Amino acid sequence: MSNTSFDFIPRAYRPEKPRKSGITEIRAPYYSTFGTRHLEDVLEVAGQWVDGIKWAGGSFSLLPLEQVRAFSDLAHKHDAYVSSGGWIETVLRYGPEAVEKYLEEAKEVGFDTIEISTGFITIPTSGLIRLVEQVKKAGFKPKPELGIQIGSGGDSSEAELAADGKKDIGDLVDRGKRALDAGADIIMIESEGITENVAEWNTAAAASIINGLGLENVMFEAADGPVFEWYIKNYGNEVNLFVDHSQILQLEGLRQNIWGNKSTWGRVINPAPRSNDG
Repeated sequence: MSNTSFDFIPRAYRPEKPRKSGITEIRAPYYSTFGTRHLEDVLEVAGQWVDGIKWAGGSFSLLPLEQVRAFSDLAHKHDAYVSSGGWIETVLRYGPEAVEKYLEEAKEVGFDTIEISTGFITIPTSGLIRLVEQVKKAGFKPKPELGIQIGSGGDSSEAELAADGKKDIGDLVDRGKRALDAGADIIMIESEGITENVAEWNTAAAASIINGLGLENVMFEAADGPVFEWYIKNYGNEVNLFVDHSQILQLEGLRQNIWGNKSTWGRVINPAPRSNDG
């Protein structure tokens, strides 16, 4: 069992790492700039609740190679994987050779997962599948990032995104299914158009994605307290979520039902498996 203080207080069941559900992925340096000493403190305190670390916006390309590798080594020390984030959108603009070199260097710096984002670029499903297969063949876990908002994945305003319109949910589910069949490890779902940069949350979109792809096969961007609370409240503590590194304990408190607000207090239940269930 996990190592926690005050463990005589019952809590909702959480399996130990490596987890296949209820995954928490945190953001590496991007909006908040920090180094390995800060990350080491974070993982010493809360590492048992961190499954993966994701670089955002290609921020690793602004660091020396040895620094990026140091982040990976530290994550691996705490049994957490390292995801590239969606920077492949930038790399793709420079052709196939750039993609090959990108994957080679990603291996050198210790990345485990390559995210394949399509927020800013237009790529057919066949091209997405080829990228999934290429990433998998290179020894990584492919993680397509799909969304319903055209132009998602950056810091565009709500008005800018609204002007571009939204994509069809059915198309996202179809692309997700084909990517999973091709060997994708999990599908990352962009928050724009669902819970971010919208006048009202599009909860029907989240439901359609979960019903179409399966809760265990998707991870939602949820780097806002009310957003990850909504996912936990509606889909239980086995929903996979991406949050900021500052939110690990707040999220885990909700997952384990040790705290909450008026709408989640005492609501999150997940009984532990019986000992003879494995």
